[in-house]
Amino acid sequence: MKPTGTDPRILSIAAEVAKSPEQNVPVILLKLKEIINITPLGSSELKKIKQDIYCYDLIQYCLLVLSQDYSRIQGGWTTISQLTQILSHCCVGLEPGEDAEEFYNELLPSAAENFLVLGRQLQTCFINAAKAEEKDELLHFFQIVTDSLFWLLGGHVELIQNVLQSDHFLHLLQADNVQIGSAVMMMLQNILQINRSKRSKMLLEINRQKEEEDLKLQLQLQRQRAMRLSRELQLSMLEIVHPVSIIFLGQVEKHYREMEEKSALIIQKHWRGYRERKNFHQQRQSLIEYKAAVTLQRAALKFLAKCRKKKKLFAPWRGLQELTDARRVELKKRVDDYVRRHLGSPMSDVVSRELHAQAQERLQHYFMGRALEERAQQHREALIAQISTNVEQLMKAPSLKEAEGKEPELFLSRSRPVAAKAKQAHLTTLKHIQAPWWKKLGEESGDEIDVPKDELSIELENLFIGGTKPP
Repeated sequence: MKPTGTDPRILSIAAEVAKSPEQNVPVILLKLKEIINITPLGSSELKKIKQDIYCYDLIQYCLLVLSQDYSRIQGGWTTISQLTQILSHCCVGLEPGEDAEEFYNELLPSAAENFLVLGRQLQTCFINAAKAEEKDELLHFFQIVTDSLFWLLGGHVELIQNVLQSDHFLHLLQADNVQIGSAVMMMLQNILQINRSKRSKMLLEINRQKEEEDLKLQLQLQRQRAMRLSRELQLSMLEIVHPVSIIFLGQVEKHYREMEEKSALIIQKHWRGYRERKNFHQQRQSLIEYKAAVTLQRAALKFLAKCRKKKKLFAPWRGLQELTDARRVELKKRVDDYVRRHLGSPMSDVVSRELHAQAQERLQHYFMGRALEERAQQHREALIAQISTNVEQLMKAPSLKEAEGKEPELFLSRSRPVAAKAKQAHLTTLKHIQAPWWKKLGEESGDEIDVPKDELSIELENLFIGGTKPP
């Protein structure tokens, strides 16, 4: 699986390696050294670059190039020594991820073995070289290869055993040349130091684990000893206690069990209630949205149904739809079959036309009456709504003492009979209030008081009687 956010420089090198011929691949791979050198050592960026190099198989390409004959590689030992540095630096600190087994069991041992083979080849070339300058150059390349191998072993100490058991390393140790032998011995000394430090770390880890196990064992023994003492104490107390007390202890234990069960039930009840309330609060918003959507849909469907009803009611008669030939033949056949089965009295064309005219007239009368009935129903609904509004306003109306400004005008009636009746009731009330007390003797609250007609001629705008002002 290719990683996301790959370094564009690694992508460019991988694409160039895939498209270039085989002889140009080693030179292209040398570009990785510059990328590794300019990246800070131990940084997360360097780890990401190593993962990208491994995921795009550039490490495998380096390994394949090092396994080839050095004489066929462009640049010779210079290119090979630099590729060993690139390979060792990329393998140390790399996290292979899913391909860890292949990386540790195949790629790393193969890389160490190739380094030893290159060392033997450099040893042979150094012995066969005649010029001192050539010997110095080969010795320099040998040092680079051994340093790369030592760097690889320092990052992966499990490879030390493979190197020490390799026949190529044994052949290097048996070299007669002093310079090559000293370089190999120096490398062996460094390897043994790494192995010794590894062993010391392993011993420290073993000792630490052993101390932890001893501590756990001591704690376990102490716990067992404390439990044994507690049980012995309980047994000694039971021997002293009277049998009646033993029965009482059994009842106490039974009570404790019942209390534990009740406590568990209460805890479960509160927990379930809390969980359901939490789920309800989480689903409350969606429930509100669902109810709002249902309400809107219901209102929209009612409005559309009402519009379709009005459209159908006031739509003019357009006659029957035009029939196709097949439908016309089918209907004619059905009519003929019905006439053949139900033979009736013959009818003239004049009578038939009269019946048809009567049916059309009745149909027209029905539609006209239906329209008038709809308009009357709408008028009744409008009057009921107006009455409800007026009643609501009257219920909320302030008293005459509290009325200010134009508030009384809001409650004037548009009906002349209502205005006259209100005027009469108002004058009656005023006259009854202003009359002397001796005239009220013998009157009851339900008796009506006559008001002269001349007093009813007072202008309606002088008193608030619930009517409208004259135009």
